[in-house]
Amino acid sequence: MTIEIGNAPCSWGVEFADDPRNPPWRTVLRDCAAAGYRGIELGPVGYMPEDPVELGEALAEHDLSLIGGVVFRPFHDREQWRDVLDGAERTCKSLASHGARHLVLIDSISPRRAPTAGRADEAEQMDAAEWKAFRERIEYVTRMGAEVYGLTVSIHAHAGGFIDFEPELDRLLGEIDPDLLKICFDTGHHSYAGYDPVAFMKRHVDRISYMHFKDIDPEVKANVVADRTDFYTACGQGIFCKLGEGDVDFPAVRQVLTAAGFDGWCTVEQDIDPTLDVTPLEDAQANRAYLRSIGFE
Repeated sequence: MTIEIGNAPCSWGVEFADDPRNPPWRTVLRDCAAAGYRGIELGPVGYMPEDPVELGEALAEHDLSLIGGVVFRPFHDREQWRDVLDGAERTCKSLASHGARHLVLIDSISPRRAPTAGRADEAEQMDAAEWKAFRERIEYVTRMGAEVYGLTVSIHAHAGGFIDFEPELDRLLGEIDPDLLKICFDTGHHSYAGYDPVAFMKRHVDRISYMHFKDIDPEVKANVVADRTDFYTACGQGIFCKLGEGDVDFPAVRQVLTAAGFDGWCTVEQDIDPTLDVTPLEDAQANRAYLRSIGFE
C-alpha cells in the first residue's frame, strides 16, 4: 500500500481558467513542489498549457506527477451540454498525454441549489425525467473517460450542485456500473453537506478511487448555512480552513484508508479567494506538515 500526497490549483485560488486573479501556473507548480508535494491536479482545463510538451517539461522540472483533472461543469443543464463535453474531452486528452489516472466529475453550482448548500431538507430536487437525463449525461462522460481514454472516472459531491447530499450521491452510485464510476471522496464537502465523512468512507471505501483532503471550520459552516451564503462567498469567509483545524477527523480518515489497503493519491484542496489576504504557499506547507504528523508520509 502506498498513499501519495498531492495538491491542486484551487488551493491557490484557481477555480476558472480565465479568471484574471489566477496566479501564474508556473508559480503554482513551483510552490506545490516547494511545499513538499509529489503531484498536482490539472486545475480547470485551459489554466495549464494543453501542449503536452510544455506542461510535461514544467512538471519534470519540479519533479511533479500530474494526478488527474476535474470536469467542473453544469451536468444539470441540458442547454450547456456542449460546454460540458468540451471540458470533458479536453481534460481527458490532457490527462492521457501525461499518463495521469483520475478524471473527476463534478456537477457545478446551480442557481437552484446554491441557496440550500448545507441544507438537505430544503434543497430542490429534480423530477424523474430531469434526473434520468442528468444521470445519462454523467454516464456518457464516464464511459468516454474510461473506455476511450483509459482513465479511472469518479464522481465528486459538491456544495451547491445536484450531487451534494448523501442520498443523491448514493442514488447515482446505485444507477451506474461500479466498475465504470468510482468515488472521488471530498472530506470537506461531505461535512459541508451535513454528513459524517468517516461514516460514509467506512460504507463505501471499496469504491473510493481517489481522495480530496479538505477541512471545514465548524463555526463558519454554521454561519453560512444559517445565512444561506453562496459557496464562493463562504470560501472568502474561510469555510475551508487548514487541515487539522476543522471538524474533519483526519486520523480516523487515515485509519479507514490504511485498514482498506488504499493505494493511490490523496490531494489537498483548500479553496481560497485569491483577492483576500491569503498565504497559499504557507498554508500548503502547514497542510503537508500536519499530514506528516498523523502518519501520511
